[in-house]
Amino acid sequence: MNVKFQLTRAFLISLVALLAFSVVAMLVRAEKIVDFDHAVISAVQSQESPFLTRIMEFFTMIGSTLAVVIICLLILFFLYKVLHHRHELLLFIVVVAGSPLLNHVLKEIFQRARPDLHRLIDIGGYSFPSGHAMNALTVYGILTFLLWRHIFNRTGRSLLLLFSTFVVFMIGVSRIYLGVHYPSDIIGGYLASGFWIATSIWFFQWYIERQPHLASRMLKRS
Repeated sequence: MNVKFQLTRAFLISLVALLAFSVVAMLVRAEKIVDFDHAVISAVQSQESPFLTRIMEFFTMIGSTLAVVIICLLILFFLYKVLHHRHELLLFIVVVAGSPLLNHVLKEIFQRARPDLHRLIDIGGYSFPSGHAMNALTVYGILTFLLWRHIFNRTGRSLLLLFSTFVVFMIGVSRIYLGVHYPSDIIGGYLASGFWIATSIWFFQWYIERQPHLASRMLKRS
């Protein structure tokens, strides 16, 4: 795939994600999304059962900071020891480390209180945007981007995309089910993460384009 096309695509994705996040943020600020949030929470929590609660607790656990750190260490080991790609390793570190920092800044800006409707777990801090949603999309999104280059058949790529999408979606739903986030928190987290990933990839591709020997290697793996 042409590097310039990749640059354009990453820029457009980051722009769309930023604009969409801005719209959601304005709706949250103006409290124009309350009915939507409550309707989705009611629909999700109406399915409550002991078995489903255990499943949701599992997915919220793998989106926690400790689980993300462990997953990231395993990925770093794989990228460095198995694939031997130090530039991709740097991209992964920057993206994963930057996401929680961005989340912290955004939460301090909006300072939205967490829902207090029907909580199944106790947690503090602000609500918008969801840190779990941002962590999930950031880790599995950038992992999909990096591994995509090393999978050369359609089935393998489809399975990778389906797995990442499923995990990211379930982590987001688990936060709504457990009563610690509004749906708009999850959507905002996904959009903020999408902007961050796409922007980071844009800078990465921009750097690669200016390194002819790296660009030729990347094109071979695309």
